[in-house]
Order: sequence, then C-alpha cells, then structure tokens
Amino acid sequence: MGDYKLFDAEYRLMDVVWEYQPINSTALSRLCLEKLGWKKSTTFNLIRKLGERGILRNEHATVTALVAREQVLREESEAVVERSFGGSLPSFVAAFLSGKRLSHQEAEDLRRLIDESEGRHD
Repeated sequence: MGDYKLFDAEYRLMDVVWEYQPINSTALSRLCLEKLGWKKSTTFNLIRKLGERGILRNEHATVTALVAREQVLREESEAVVERSFGGSLPSFVAAFLSGKRLSHQEAEDLRRLIDESEGRHD
C-alpha cells in the first residue's frame, strides 16, 4: 500500500481530476478557479507535488490520476480507525452509530457488506 494520505487541498484537486480525467492542465486550472477559487499557481503547485508523490501524472499537459479514489478513501478510513480507535473496527462503528438510527435499507446494506467481507483475505 502506498502513502495516499491527501491533505484537504490535495483531495479537492484530485476530486476534480477523478471527475474530468484525462484533462488538459490548463483546463484543470480553469476548473479549479471556477470551482475552488484557486489561482493558476496554486493548481500547478499541487499538480507538481502530487506528481512527485506518484498520485497523478502530468504528461504532455494532460493530467490523469495514478491512484483511484477508492484507494485513497480506504487508506484514509483505515488510518482513522487505527489512530482513533486502536484499530478496532467495532469501536469505530459503535462511535459512528452512537445516537443515530439506521433505516432498514442502511442496516441491510451493512449486513450485506459484512457478509461479503467475512472470511475474505486480501
């Protein structure tokens, strides 16, 4: 597993890249100005940093993600569980559900996810 921890601004840029890729870097900077209010220099600085980390590629002024959104979300959620709940998924779920009521569909979806992942070895 790589280091796919993204800071807020990095995640916001990647969100645009994931949605529009492959995308011309100038068009990406225009979208970031429009959607995020960023200067061109801010966007290009983040493109460079994320390129150096192997998270995206900027080749011939075309930007593409090298890491899937799901990889980033999985790594970030694992880090939260590890850091805040000592790696205990049941403790995380209990804290998340504290004071909440699940709909029947949400409960069914969670049961299905548990059934599907039980015994799976990645």
